[in-house]
Amino acid sequence: MTKTHAIFDHPLFALGFRVFFALAGLSALVLLVLWSAIFKGTLTQANYFSNSYWHAHEMLMGYSVAVIAGFLLTAVKNWTGKPTVTGKPLAGLALVWLYGRVVPFYEGVLPDALIALIDFAFLPLLAYQVSKPIVQAKQYSNLIFVVVLLVLALGNGLMHSEILGLQKHSAAIGIHIIMATIIVLILIIAGRVLPFFTHRGIAAALVVRNPLLDAVAIGSAVLVFDLQIMGTTGILLALVAMVAALANLARVYQWHIQKIWYVPLLWVLYTGYGWLILGFLLTALAAFGLVLPSAAVHAFTIGGIGVLTVGMMARVSLGHTGRAMRASNTIVIAFVLINLAAVFRVLLPIAVPAWYGSFVYIAMLLWLVAFALFVVVYLPMLTSARVDGEKG
Repeated sequence: MTKTHAIFDHPLFALGFRVFFALAGLSALVLLVLWSAIFKGTLTQANYFSNSYWHAHEMLMGYSVAVIAGFLLTAVKNWTGKPTVTGKPLAGLALVWLYGRVVPFYEGVLPDALIALIDFAFLPLLAYQVSKPIVQAKQYSNLIFVVVLLVLALGNGLMHSEILGLQKHSAAIGIHIIMATIIVLILIIAGRVLPFFTHRGIAAALVVRNPLLDAVAIGSAVLVFDLQIMGTTGILLALVAMVAALANLARVYQWHIQKIWYVPLLWVLYTGYGWLILGFLLTALAAFGLVLPSAAVHAFTIGGIGVLTVGMMARVSLGHTGRAMRASNTIVIAFVLINLAAVFRVLLPIAVPAWYGSFVYIAMLLWLVAFALFVVVYLPMLTSARVDGEKG
């Protein structure tokens, strides 16, 4: 065996969740530190993106998409019984993601079109890798996840289109499409995994799914985001957002069992879902000008996406490295801190707007500590072989 082959036989490249969850955890730290430096003006490196666009793009297309990649490349293998990309091709895919994070800082050194192409390439490549086992297994209904990845690529393309001067005012629409698509994807996946995880995590728990309620909860969420993209506000947006909030509250309530609050790997997922519900409620209030739209945005992102992805990575990593489904005390602290970060970024600025700057700073620190704990606990798991001797 050559030295090169030995590198790609490393456990980090044994299954998609390993390398992409590791990259997600590390990027959650690095990207926020860079954003803090950019925001304070201590980092003035040229950037392909404007400051605000870079922050939104990297937290969504960087961190969040890394989590999605790790989850789908692992879940599709389970759903289809077919292998997903591993080894050298998986390392190459991860490298494309990593290049996408680095090349924006080569503004003025590399052509803008090349920067855009490198960043854009990841999602189509991921969609192709996800589609192969689905088509092989003839599970065509699961191609919805490929469609979702391509819609994310569309949003990314709209961002690049404005920066390259091909369109005007398309970047903001692109960001909104990306955020909305990630949230809708989370709602779809939650309908599959939260009832299953609750059933598996609570002895004798019987969790029933309601397909009609699922459709209303997801459909109303899609309609909220469509209305926002079209620039609709006022009573129509508020009413649809309230329907989305109530439908998703009813949806998660039907899965809820009181004992979940004794199981950290479950309550973190339910609290994350709760932040999504709050996001729809704040969207309704923002439609009447009662709160700033950014409050809803950060309820969806820091609260919904942030909390749910940490919880999902924690559980998936334990299960797929052959470990017991128990969160360590350290990771429970991380779960608490990431929720507190959302409280300080979303709720407290609404209650005491004069302290906005201090609350944002505290939220950033809480986020960084939460992800530092995640990396300390999970990076050794992700980079070592399964404890049960199985492959993956």
